[in-house]
Amino acid sequence: MPDVIYAQASPRSAGGTSLFDASAAIRSDTVANFFSEEAVTRAATLRLQEAGFRVLQVSPTTINIAGPAEAYERAFATTLKTVERDVIKPGAREDTATFIDTEDTALAGLVDPRNTPFEDVLEGVAIEEPVYLMQDAFAPIVDYWHLDVPGDVSLAVNADRAHRGDTTGRGVSVVMVDSGWFRHPFFTQRGYRAAPVVLGPAASSPDDDENGHGTAESANAFAAAPDIDFTMVKMSFTNSTGAFSAAVALNPQIISCSWGSSIQDPPLSAANQAQAAAIATAVVSGIIVVFSAGNGHWGFPGQHPDVISAGGVYMEADGATQASTYASGFASNIYAGRSTPDVSGLVGMSPGAKYIMLPLQPGDEIDRGGGGGSHPTGDETAPDDGWAAISGTSAAAPQLAGVCALIRQACPRLTPAEVRDVLMRTARDVTAGSNAHGNAAGPGYDLATGAGLVDAHRAVLMAKLRRQAAAEGGQLSAEDVEAIERILMESDQD
Repeated sequence: MPDVIYAQASPRSAGGTSLFDASAAIRSDTVANFFSEEAVTRAATLRLQEAGFRVLQVSPTTINIAGPAEAYERAFATTLKTVERDVIKPGAREDTATFIDTEDTALAGLVDPRNTPFEDVLEGVAIEEPVYLMQDAFAPIVDYWHLDVPGDVSLAVNADRAHRGDTTGRGVSVVMVDSGWFRHPFFTQRGYRAAPVVLGPAASSPDDDENGHGTAESANAFAAAPDIDFTMVKMSFTNSTGAFSAAVALNPQIISCSWGSSIQDPPLSAANQAQAAAIATAVVSGIIVVFSAGNGHWGFPGQHPDVISAGGVYMEADGATQASTYASGFASNIYAGRSTPDVSGLVGMSPGAKYIMLPLQPGDEIDRGGGGGSHPTGDETAPDDGWAAISGTSAAAPQLAGVCALIRQACPRLTPAEVRDVLMRTARDVTAGSNAHGNAAGPGYDLATGAGLVDAHRAVLMAKLRRQAAAEGGQLSAEDVEAIERILMESDQD
């Protein structure tokens, strides 16, 4: 049992249905039902503090708290226990992890406040669960085929042409929620704009990225959109919803997340219901949220209906494309009618997806973990050189986030759903290969790559045309649609 346990306490929902009702699918069109009245939230916050909990954060749906096991057991008349459950860890490695639960409720991780002094203000307390980065490690100056940043990634997602048209993400705020961010010379010498790291609840050491994942994957966002205003929220992986809510509080235009859990079947746990509410709240406020679909995971929150779900496509040296055997894509059993991914970024192949050479903090966990050996199982570089070749859908998510920034610059009025529509309508179809779940790519949308490989240039063209149509009358006419298709086809021939 850890010394400190993090949780999301939900004040009673104004709509009358508990956030933790297992039948409630929390999306942007329903999340307002789970907001709480300010007076109830204030009363709940005060009582939690009086009971000895640290209040880390307050959002429209939950209160992020921290305390020892004894505080939970005393306040809620319960007994906490540890449980080992199956998870998928970085490198698509199947393993187990320790979760905290009670025997009071059927819903995993839910503490029931009924028959306690909190029953009039709280409907439940969700104990946070561990989440994992969706990546694998490797490093520089090697003989096998790989991509470099920023050039190869920018070219492969067709962002160079958008940049030459002066669409570079300037003025668009992008926040990543990840392991941290190290001010590597790769970023500083190119003049990328990055604000100081913001610490999520329970995170520490803002100048260090001990794992390296956040630093490395952020280079993908800059490759797609070099002039974004970038901020990293360093997360504690035992308090992921708290970190996500810290990102929402910064009021960015885009949030990119390359982590999650593997959840194939309902019901969602209490912690995941709270996370779904946080995501839906962000999207309903106009924030574009991008999540990795997973690396063989049944990715959550990557399958949430409001997020842009990032899958994977592998590009050969000759430009040929196929579905990544490392990346997830599936029909959700949790959200009816939801299939993932929506669209794909660049991801390597199994066994390790060692594909994109990325900067990180020298000697960090990823750098040390890939030392020695030959490709594809080894690193072939020193364990302290500050570079690694990693990908997975961890790389795809910030690539898509960067392209979303280009779209927002081209047409600021587009909603998150409209931005997703632009990405999917303009993606390059991928018809070869199959993904980690064995789903085959084919013409049109499929479970292997979604709509295909993201195409930044085509997406920006469509966004500009939508902006022009809105200025001239609001809705796209049939002639507008035909003009867009004609211009996109002509751009492909240039």
